[in-house]
Amino acid sequence: MKRREFLHRATCVAGALSVHASAFACRALALPALPRKFSASDCVTLGKTGIQTSRLAMGSGTVGVGHHSHQTALGLKGLSDLLLNGYDHGLRFFDSADSYGSHPHVAETLKHVPRDKVTILTKTWARDAASARADLDRFRRELGTDHIDVCLMHCLTEGDWTERFKGVMDVLSEAKEKGVIRAHGCSCHSIEALRAATKSPWVEVHLVRINPLGSYMDSDPTTVVSVMREMRAAGKGIVGMKILGQGDLRHRQDEALNFALGLNLLDAFTIGAESQSEQEDLIRRIAAA
Repeated sequence: MKRREFLHRATCVAGALSVHASAFACRALALPALPRKFSASDCVTLGKTGIQTSRLAMGSGTVGVGHHSHQTALGLKGLSDLLLNGYDHGLRFFDSADSYGSHPHVAETLKHVPRDKVTILTKTWARDAASARADLDRFRRELGTDHIDVCLMHCLTEGDWTERFKGVMDVLSEAKEKGVIRAHGCSCHSIEALRAATKSPWVEVHLVRINPLGSYMDSDPTTVVSVMREMRAAGKGIVGMKILGQGDLRHRQDEALNFALGLNLLDAFTIGAESQSEQEDLIRRIAAA
């Protein structure tokens, strides 16, 4: 990996582009009591894709960079067992990425669960057509599957990315036509990129950073929520990430979960647990929200 590319990826992971919201912004987004009960295993549909999966996705990329993350540090069996534990509790959504190095761990898990019962989301750093094609072939080999449910362009920061990286978009569109993937979209790491994604009819699934603190987000919560409302109006699938602010809300989990659920904008959200007890605690907290 070139040094410049590595630094760019590290910057995205570290959240240098994020903006912490003011106390006023958090108060402005105060939400009413939840109108109904939720479950981590609720069956949800991602926008207009027709893809049905669990409300909670099992994240595998806490501080994920350089093909490594807190979850992959558990080892092949350790992370596979964690994913299987989630499956046993009704979770059907595996959130992986090339930069996390979690594809082999998902492949190990797929040896023990029916492929058609789970949703696999992964992300490519490709910025040109040739790299995107190579990634799709490699990803499927690494994941041990003939198709990927959701493939996202990872960590986009450029406001003109829909023009600059059109070659990658075309490859993913072609892959969808051939049944190699079921849906395409993006993960954005700047408000400019997020706005561009919202305007693009090509984006079917958005991975959006959202929490009540504005921690590791593209802008303050009020601004990001306003963009998410545009996404929802356009019928796009929205998967929340950084729900716990990459640990900044570790002691305010109930507040963060209530915030995410109360927005009524997220189809699903991803959180990377690092142990079975942590995973089961999240499941209990969502049910108690």
